Amino acid sequence: MIPAGAPLPARSPEPGEVPPWREPPPPPPGPPAAPGPIVHRVQVELVFPEPDPDPPGLLSRLWDWLCDWRLLTAVTAAVVPWMAGDSPVTAWAHTLAECRTEAGTTAAYVLAISAAGGAWALDRHTGRWFPRLLLVTAVIGSTGAISLFDPITALTGVSP
Repeated sequence: MIPAGAPLPARSPEPGEVPPWREPPPPPPGPPAAPGPIVHRVQVELVFPEPDPDPPGLLSRLWDWLCDWRLLTAVTAAVVPWMAGDSPVTAWAHTLAECRTEAGTTAAYVLAISAAGGAWALDRHTGRWFPRLLLVTAVIGSTGAISLFDPITALTGVSP
């Protein structure tokens, strides 16, 4: 835009050319800086974190798990006969043996594996004493579903 009262230019300004009617910007205050190299200094301090201690080995974790008070008391409560002369393990083993006799080998195995898997999941989720008792009972009591002829039958197909 041409200010009011300014004469019209003979031609339009070229690209990048400042129009003649514009006033140049005022110079910055203070003396101009002398041209020269600009030096940037960066200081980096490398701080290495303390290394994590080695995770315990498998045997160490297994030993800690076996010495856990919940497991010791759960095994004791599962195998000691306190239910009218029977223990929870013998009651579960008897139940699975009856299931094997009445419903078949597959049903007994499915029942034993389902109970052990469910008890294991509950124990992993809660970590409390009663689910550990259920896990010990399900795992040890699963022997009621097993017959010594099962591996022979599985390998050869011959049943007793």
